Amino acid sequence: MTGQDPAPEGAAATPSGGTSLDDFIDTSLRSPAERNRTFMGILVNTGVANITTSYLWFALTFWAYLETRNVIATGVIGGAYMLLIALSSISFGTFVDRYRKLAVMRFAGAFTLVMFLLSGAMFLMTPESSLLDLRQPWFWVFTMIILIGAVVENMRNIALATTVTILIEPDRRANANGLVGMVQGIMFIITSVLSGLSVGLLGMGWTIVVALVLTALAFAHLLTLRMPEEVRAAATDAHGGFDLRGSWAAVMAISGLFALILFSTFNNFVGGVYMALMDPYGLELFPVELWGTFFALGATGFIVGGALIAKFGLGSNPLRTMLIAVVVMGVIGAVFTIREWAWLYIAGIWLYLVLIPFIEAAEQTVIQRVVPLNRQGRVFGLAMALESAAAPITAFLIAPIAQIWIIPYARSTEGATQLAPLLGEGTSRGIALVFLIAGIVIIAAALLAFFTPVYRRVSASYAQTAAETATETPTTP
Repeated sequence: MTGQDPAPEGAAATPSGGTSLDDFIDTSLRSPAERNRTFMGILVNTGVANITTSYLWFALTFWAYLETRNVIATGVIGGAYMLLIALSSISFGTFVDRYRKLAVMRFAGAFTLVMFLLSGAMFLMTPESSLLDLRQPWFWVFTMIILIGAVVENMRNIALATTVTILIEPDRRANANGLVGMVQGIMFIITSVLSGLSVGLLGMGWTIVVALVLTALAFAHLLTLRMPEEVRAAATDAHGGFDLRGSWAAVMAISGLFALILFSTFNNFVGGVYMALMDPYGLELFPVELWGTFFALGATGFIVGGALIAKFGLGSNPLRTMLIAVVVMGVIGAVFTIREWAWLYIAGIWLYLVLIPFIEAAEQTVIQRVVPLNRQGRVFGLAMALESAAAPITAFLIAPIAQIWIIPYARSTEGATQLAPLLGEGTSRGIALVFLIAGIVIIAAALLAFFTPVYRRVSASYAQTAAETATETPTTP
């Protein structure tokens, strides 16, 4: 990563494992309003970059299913994406801690652009019949090139979370995290519409061209951004490119933080089921062009959820807010396909996505408050690794089980008759059965978490830390 030196190792540390913010951050250079404008520029640029990467790999998922009608392919694509995030997030967090945040973002943007160029070259040189043959390696190589480019872009999301700490006043960070949720919602809407329309009207080749152009434009804009508050890279104890030991130590240094990460992981277990089967279910209900549009309609819930947090915050106990959201998500996931009704499916997606920002913002707000800045990258990276690892487990398991056993059983005469009283009739009752079971499991897990001693200790620890921070840091008008 050129142009930025890693932080000096062995710098003097505070008892909490960090150094004073004043050692490497000068917030007196500009007013809070000016820093907020810089944050908004970084947020919008990151949103555009995320739109581009999600647009291409969403389109890859749509294209693969429509051409093969095989949910194993979509399950592997979704599961591989999350697995790559899980394997790489600790490295991403280490680099975020060792280098200036804009340098990390620029590196990620350049790497993604190169990978998308490679995918375009491979699409041009490989006959489409060979590219779509799942028995040959070309489809999987093509998929991995796109997914690696999309995954590296996620390094920017870890860096973005740390810029909230640098640029935003402590009492406004929950609201800033809500804005991040709103931008992610906009990303889902634009991505869903563009991906469906691109695959349906332009084909996969032109979709890659569009992704390349947008990635290049976002990278060019990123080169114009400046963040003068970060005087130099934070003095950190991060070592190498994969500081697992340091990441683990940073998490365990804060009482109850590991339990918080485990709470966040609950949502990702059920997310793996939806990752594998949500697109196939939607593509059975709608043509690809309409499915992208209707999913975009449902994704407006993401914006609503983020807007609610930006306006009202997360309450006095973000952990309680998180678990309540997980319980409600389980209920929605259990019933939104209980009948093969298009309006019920879209309404369920909308409500589900309203709740996602609450879970993500709750975790981010706690970490930004209690973890020193020079360790936040590794904490966010380890959290992303653990939470992302949950989804591939369920995605890789459920896709072949659904394809080989559950879907054929539900479409058989005997299976359809047995499932009709509970799930109604239709061609996708097997997927609906999987969603129902997954929802019940996540409800039970979240309700049990409410009664654990760990939940009570983490809630008390957060309340104490928040009170101490409020005393030490006066609220900025």
